[in-house]
Amino acid sequence: MVGNLEYFKVFYYTAKLGSVTGAANELSISQPAVSQSLKALERSLGTSLFQRASKGVRLTREGQLLYSYVEKGYEEIEQGVEKVKQMLNLELGEVHIGASDMTLRFYLLPFLEKFHEQHPNIKVSVANAPTPETLRLLRGGKIDFGVVSTPFEQGEEFSVEQVREIEDVFVAGRRFTSYKNRMMDLQDLEGLPMIFLEGNTSTRTYMNTYLSANGVELQPEFELSTSDMIVQFALRNLGIGCVVRDFAAEALESGRLFELRFNKMIPKRQICVVTGRKMPVSVAAGKLLEIMESV
Repeated sequence: MVGNLEYFKVFYYTAKLGSVTGAANELSISQPAVSQSLKALERSLGTSLFQRASKGVRLTREGQLLYSYVEKGYEEIEQGVEKVKQMLNLELGEVHIGASDMTLRFYLLPFLEKFHEQHPNIKVSVANAPTPETLRLLRGGKIDFGVVSTPFEQGEEFSVEQVREIEDVFVAGRRFTSYKNRMMDLQDLEGLPMIFLEGNTSTRTYMNTYLSANGVELQPEFELSTSDMIVQFALRNLGIGCVVRDFAAEALESGRLFELRFNKMIPKRQICVVTGRKMPVSVAAGKLLEIMESV
């Protein structure tokens, strides 16, 4: 049974300084209070820990043994306190984020660059995952916050802030120039080779739901893991690619790809920053969120 930890604190400083007076001054308490704490500790252990010396006190053999352990523990505590102070001052710490390729590249990356410039000693870990996996990590307390794209189930456990609009488009290369500048029905897609993301993404879920609601059922020829690869496949005329416009922006501007036009507009979606209502973020993560909110 350890007993009153305050006694060990008094013991530590008395042994370290070799003086009851020195311990009293260090702890800002009276000398009688130091003496009483030491006597109480000795009674609880059933042995003497100090003996008087010509100047102050010195440890008995039992006291030396105890001090060898208390010294390690107390100095570990002091180091821990110092590390906490460093974390509060953003001299030390970690930020854990969940983000998809899209949200990282087209929203989060500039903020991470600014944050790193201001706080180079903070470690930033990004779990690169689609929206469903990011939300699972957030529920499990594995990340401080997530940057995801709609649609997703916005339960009461989450605090959600919309930060940027995104737009889904269908793009094609020269093989499909007959469709350029032509107003199409969504049903026209059923007769074309399609390139989509894999199923476990918010983008694929959204487009499947939207197309199904409009009576369109597609069986893509290609299902890929990244939107960048969809653009590359479309550039090689392997089919019609379905991507968020940002991924295809360069190819569209250069004319290597063109955007299909439909008589019904595809509703835009949102990039969102999601935090857990009952899960506090780290000090460093809070600072990053402040930078993101200041824009």
